[in-house]
Order: sequence, then structure tokens, then C-alpha cells
Amino acid sequence: MSQAMGVIAAGRAPGVLSELEMAFGRFIGRVAPDAGEGVLLAAALAVRATRQGNVCVDLGPLAGGELFDDGDSGGVFLPELAPWLDALRASSVVGAAGDFRPLILDGHRLYLHRYWRYEQELARALQRLGREAVAVDGGRLRQLLAQLFPACEEKVLDCQRLAATVAAMRKLCIISGGPGTGKTFTVVKLLALLQELAAPGCLRIGLVAPTGKAAGRLQESIRAAKGKLAMSAEILARIPENSGTIHRLLGARMGSPSFRHHRRNPLPLDLLVVDEASMVDLALMAKLIDALPANARLVLLGDKDQLASVEAGSVLGDICGGKEGNGFSAAFAGQLTGAGFAGLPAGGPEGVADAIVLLEKSYRFASGGAIGTLARAVNAGDAESATAILRDAEHADLALHGWHDPGSLAALRETALAGFAPYLAAATPQEALAAFNGFRILCAHRRGRFGVSGMNDWVEEVLAGAGLISRDSYWYRGRPVMITRNHPVLHLSNGDIGITMADEAGRLRVFFAAGDGSVRSFAPARIPEHVTAFAVTVHKSQGSEFESVALLLPEKPSPVLSRELIYTGITRAKERFALWGDEPILRVAVRQRVSRASGLRELLWGKDSV
Repeated sequence: MSQAMGVIAAGRAPGVLSELEMAFGRFIGRVAPDAGEGVLLAAALAVRATRQGNVCVDLGPLAGGELFDDGDSGGVFLPELAPWLDALRASSVVGAAGDFRPLILDGHRLYLHRYWRYEQELARALQRLGREAVAVDGGRLRQLLAQLFPACEEKVLDCQRLAATVAAMRKLCIISGGPGTGKTFTVVKLLALLQELAAPGCLRIGLVAPTGKAAGRLQESIRAAKGKLAMSAEILARIPENSGTIHRLLGARMGSPSFRHHRRNPLPLDLLVVDEASMVDLALMAKLIDALPANARLVLLGDKDQLASVEAGSVLGDICGGKEGNGFSAAFAGQLTGAGFAGLPAGGPEGVADAIVLLEKSYRFASGGAIGTLARAVNAGDAESATAILRDAEHADLALHGWHDPGSLAALRETALAGFAPYLAAATPQEALAAFNGFRILCAHRRGRFGVSGMNDWVEEVLAGAGLISRDSYWYRGRPVMITRNHPVLHLSNGDIGITMADEAGRLRVFFAAGDGSVRSFAPARIPEHVTAFAVTVHKSQGSEFESVALLLPEKPSPVLSRELIYTGITRAKERFALWGDEPILRVAVRQRVSRASGLRELLWGKDSV
């Protein structure tokens, strides 16, 4: 038995290879009995890569390194890169681009076949959409732009106006911006513009987000933005408010990775708007775009600097990866907006590159506001400035508590009591749900003393000790829960938040906000998979906003910590942000970027972007 087969068969890779990963290696060994140890280990590592959020495994950084050290064998070392690639190319289970094999080798990146196919299909679809222009009456377009964006100054690049015009003239529009940059308001104007241009017809528009929570927020934001728009009642009526999850739109099938809608049964839409696109993984995005009709338009909204999806891929980051500031040519910007601009690069439109608009002006955080300033410092990787801003006593809306600081736990206790007391005092489910969104504890980890599980137990103890809740059973009045798996029958989605309260008859029910502003309730026994939600992970908080946020870092360094995680946690807060964690841990996190192995950025932007 080869060394690699011995490692995989004996399960001697704790902390490196899981049983699933080793099982795939054993499967490859059965399919190709002549496969060498390098091929089997590469196969297991390809599965491991996708479980860690990568689309593929980049063999370059791993080649020649040690797989693990068990103290007995002295460690198992991976092959050097050149012979490793040669062995893979010679294997019957490894193919090149276009082959139908379990594994695909593309340069020094090794893919599971389906992920290579997702990446290729998504890149081709985006490039096609980015190149396809839409015929439009230029005079009518400029007239509507002046109506929708009356404050646009001559020779000033209004990026919201630019985004709306890109969507009018091209089939692909990608709008990236941080919190408060007006992404949703821009989209409402964009939709009004497109419906005006389509008159007397009417565009069939779909609004989706990755999670139920994000879809609910999109719905609320669009309804609020429509109320501020000076357009005819007819056009406003054509702008939909109902939004749902991507899975629900595509028609999820219980227990199956396939959907009801696909290339041969496309969605009945002319335009699809996807909010919180940074949360969408490669496989889901590929399936979503595959289900679009050939003539449909696509608008992606999100923050390219936020955490990427939990599943494999960092699609929005890869799409925007070659974009540092708006790189539109002066000629194209003038054509779109009807104004001349100085300082923009020369040249013409470049497909996907000129479909991307970055909104940089924040309307939530003032240019000198503490939360916005902190977010910018973290996003820039400036750990020293970020720490100094948090420590500055003049910023009343910011706080930093080191775990070793005297009174840090007492401060967290007081923060939790003040943050959760309002919703527990609410008289109605609507009031409770609204008040609960005023404060949240965000954690980097799921487990551990300062992870989600530990903090939820601790908060329950604190609230019970203060007499605010009574934990006499698993379900108690005031218990907040988060749904962790979609349940189409009950119309509950992963990420939905419910509050346990007594109904008029005194029976405990779990209340959830409905899209129309009302509430729905269920008996506790009917609630699908869920967790207590005083504290949630930063990942789970994406698509949400809270008045006040407490972000908890672990006591020791962790590979989970990154600049993107800290930035995402900060930007969930609208008015107050406090961080519990030691400064050395914070500095390491801010300097550490998430880097996911993928070929999408190279496919869209070329090798120089990688």
C-alpha cells in the first residue's frame, strides 16, 4: 500500500483531512488503481478546499510542504510542484479544460469537475451579459435621468446616476458599495427608469437575496424608497416590493441540489435584481444565471469588501477584483450621463469592467463619523489607526474592551442588559421584533466561551439573573430564535428571526415578521431547525443592520479572523459599535485578508489580476 493510501485508509490526518475527504481519496484509488500517492492526496485536498470556501486547491503553495506531523512517521510530505503536476496530467481521473473527468487540472489549480464547470459557465455568462448593449432612445434617457437625478452637477461623476444608466444601456450592472451608500435607493430609481423606458409595456422584475432576512430588508428598503420617489403612480406600481430568497425563486427541491428553473426551463423574468451578492456562492450564482432567459438583464448589489459566502467562492469579490475605483472611460461616462468629465481614463467600454459601478459616498456615516472612519481604516488594513480610533475617548459611539482589561465582562453584562431589555418589555410581537433589531452580539466563532453557543448560554444567565426572562423550560417567553434551514412549507428561511411570546390566549407562540409589515406565528413544536439568537456569527449577521453592535473576538489568534470579518461586523452598526478583544488579536485580524483559491478573477480580468 502506498504511503498516501496508508494515510487516507488509516485516517491518519487529524486536523488536516476529514473522513469525507479521505473517502474521496479512497474512491479515486478504486477508480484508478494505478494512481500514485500524489494524485490521491491531491483529490482529498480538492474536496478539503471546497469545504474551506475555496473553489479549487492551488497546489503551488502546498507543493513540497508537510501534510501533517503525527510524531511517529515524521510527517508526510507532498510532492514538489513539477512532478506533482506531471503525475496528475498522466492520471486517467484528471482531465484538462473541457474534459469530463472527476478532477480538472487548470494550470496549478485542481478542481472537482462540477466547480470547474460552474466557474467556466459563470465567467462566460458574465462576459456575454457585459458585452451586450441595449438599444435606447438617448434623448428620452437623458430626460429621465434629469428627472430622477436632478441634483447631478455638471462635470461631477454621480455614481448613482451612472449605475442607473449602465443598467439602461447594458444587460449587466454590478453595483458595489458599503453601508449607507444608497445601493437600494439607486436600484429603485434604476427600476423606475427601466419601466419608463419600457412603457407602454411592463418589465417582469424579480427581487431576490440569499437569505430570508436579507430578502425582508430588501423589501422594506424598496417600499421606503418608493415613498420618496417623485414618479407617476403608474410607474411606482410597476416597481415590485415583494422579494424572496434565491432558492425560492429557482424552485428548490427537497434533498436535491437541482432546481425547477434552469436553462431549459428559464425564469419568467425580464430583469433580475440580486441583493447582498457577496453572500452568494459560486454554485448558486452559476445556477441562478443559468436560469435567466437569454434576453434578461441582471443587476447585482453588494459590498465587495464584506465577508464572502459560507460556501465555496468569493464571486462578487472576484467580479470586482480588478476594479480599484470607477474606471469608466471619459467618452463612455459622457455618453451615459450627458456630461463631460476630467480625470477619467481614455478608451472605450470593456464589457464586465464597464458594467461595475462603485458607490463610495456614504449617506449613513458622515465623512468624519467615527464608525465610518473606523470601517475605512479596517478596510485599508491600517491596524494601528483602527486601534487608535477605537481607543479614542472622544468617540462616544465606539468602545474597545480588552479581555484582560478590568471590568470587561461587567461592561459586556451591562451592554447586554441595556441592549435586550427593550424588546423584553415590548407589549406586542411587532414591537418586540422591532426592538430586538436594536442590538445584537456578533461572534467570530460558533463555539467556545466567546463564541455563539457560549455567549447565548451566558446571556440567558445574565437576563435570568436580572429577572428579565424565566428559563423554566426550553421554550420561554422572550426566547429569540434564528432559523438555520429553509422550510418552504412554512415559508421560513435560513436567517429568519422569531421571538417567543404569549398570544391572547396565553399560549406560547413564536412570532416572525412578514413582508407586509404584519407578523406570523407558529407553535414552538412546528419551528424547524433553529438556534437561540442573542448572539450570532458575523457571517449570519450579513444582510442585517442594528442600532448597536457588540463584536466579540476570541482570546487567541484564529484563522477565522480577517479584515473582512471585522469590517462586516463594524458595518452592521448604525449608531454604536463596541469591540471586545485584545489589541494584538485585533491587529492580526485587520492585517489578514481572506484569500480564496479561484480562477474566476483571472477569467474575467486576466492573469495580472490574480
